Amino acid sequence: MDFSYSITPIDGLFVVALSLLLGFEVIKNIPAVLHTPLMSGSNAISGIILIGGIIQLLNTTTESPWTMAAACLAVLLGTINMAGGFFVTHRMLSMFSVKRKPASGPRP
Repeated sequence: MDFSYSITPIDGLFVVALSLLLGFEVIKNIPAVLHTPLMSGSNAISGIILIGGIIQLLNTTTESPWTMAAACLAVLLGTINMAGGFFVTHRMLSMFSVKRKPASGPRP
């Protein structure tokens, strides 16, 4: 499989700037009540970032060291964000679980 592609630095800056603006607008317009349930969606986005960073690392044989450093940083931050998101989601869901009390009755 050949995953090679070419992107100019100005294209990369445009994508980053557009992503930042779009992300800011989306998060700004979401009510605070919905932030935690949307964590699973952000986990999926972090997974996409992680896969993209891994693919970029596979293609860094002829690229500059800056590209390799950026891909390593994407893999590291994507992994941290994804693991933290799953931890927060699990903790949030455990708040809503029903805790059963032991049956209170006469002991034998």
